[in-house]
Amino acid sequence: MEAADVFTKLDVQLRPDPSRTVIRPFSFGYPTAFSVNRTPRAQVVADRLRALDDDMRRRMRELLLTPMRERHRNVEQVLIRRFEEVRDQIGPGDLERDDQLLVGAYFSQEYAFESAALFNPSIVALPPEEQGDDQSIRFVVSLRGIGEGHVSSITFRTGTWGPEDRVIVDAPSPEGVPPCIERHHDEWVRLVCEDSQDVSETVIFPVLPSQRQGVEDLRLVNFTDHDGVRSIIGTYTAFDGHEARQELLRGVDLRTVEMRPMTGAMTGYKGMALFPRRIGGQFVMLGRQDSESIWLLRSDDLHVWEAGQPIMAPKYPWEFVQLGNCGSPVEIDEGWLVFTHGVGMVRGYCIGACLLDKEDPSRVLARTASPLLFPSAEQRGGYVPNVTYSCGALLHDRRVLLPYAIGDEYTAFAVGSVDDLLAVMVPA
Repeated sequence: MEAADVFTKLDVQLRPDPSRTVIRPFSFGYPTAFSVNRTPRAQVVADRLRALDDDMRRRMRELLLTPMRERHRNVEQVLIRRFEEVRDQIGPGDLERDDQLLVGAYFSQEYAFESAALFNPSIVALPPEEQGDDQSIRFVVSLRGIGEGHVSSITFRTGTWGPEDRVIVDAPSPEGVPPCIERHHDEWVRLVCEDSQDVSETVIFPVLPSQRQGVEDLRLVNFTDHDGVRSIIGTYTAFDGHEARQELLRGVDLRTVEMRPMTGAMTGYKGMALFPRRIGGQFVMLGRQDSESIWLLRSDDLHVWEAGQPIMAPKYPWEFVQLGNCGSPVEIDEGWLVFTHGVGMVRGYCIGACLLDKEDPSRVLARTASPLLFPSAEQRGGYVPNVTYSCGALLHDRRVLLPYAIGDEYTAFAVGSVDDLLAVMVPA
């Protein structure tokens, strides 16, 4: 068997949908050179609103709420919440609830979070209590959506992987629900999506200064700690437009998440992925700290990563430029199965794999000499041409379900056998 024959591509695709929107905060001010000795711009806008007569404000509310109620559940609650967030910026004076709605609207925007792209998927099994019969496995997929300004957010889908490799992705809700943001000293936040009736409604958009330009490439893993406690944890890249750093997402449940930065010399880079359990009593990650090779990192603290070592460098033509992980390692009997991405000619991204020793994952046992998935002739266009990429795979009964992105634009799915995958690897 050739490496390119290991995976069977499924007729399942997830494409961007510009009709899905979310209401998110909108802020504005004067340029620094024009802000001296001036009333803050937020207060100026609020004062203009206060100066309008009652009839004008009533008509404005009708024009606002009639279409927004059709597209968003609990829109009044969202706008009032936004008013409370900016109350201290708009100057003195009480406002009736109807006028609070208008103020909230001026400081909000409707954002099409997946209008341009829906890609770089990760996948984990849903908790046992949400599983169905023994023949199928329920899963959640995280996806990177790109909207106006090339800003990245995270959205989700659920689905079922059943007998004969039948994959059904549940239709997403037309709603996009903004989270309630609980800030903790601008260093970490808790996002509470109480209004989400389905996980596909939950949208994680940038909320911290470190994330101004995007929350990118979430790599989810079902993590089991040494005390047996299970949780969904994800690492992602926070990008402020100039610098990238790694941050950690922990799912309290599928509608409440905590997001906080990781610190240490190893965290100012992209592409870290957590192992699903401790090894030798330590947390373990894969990374790409030198932008070229796969690194192994160990730490006693999940949030602090100071040291690491490269364990696998580019070797084959399709990975000469760069080698990195495609999500968290998957534990199998033979060791740790890691899907990799390689960058070759014309900045083409392909997907391969390697096998790490179970007790000492710094030891690479085997790897694919040829890519498993790569841009085909009919898939070479897209938002970013020549890219095939993934942020995680799902294992079930020695079968692998691998969602992957095409052209940094949309998401497809493939399935394959662990035994076939190991058979096409060569000793490292």
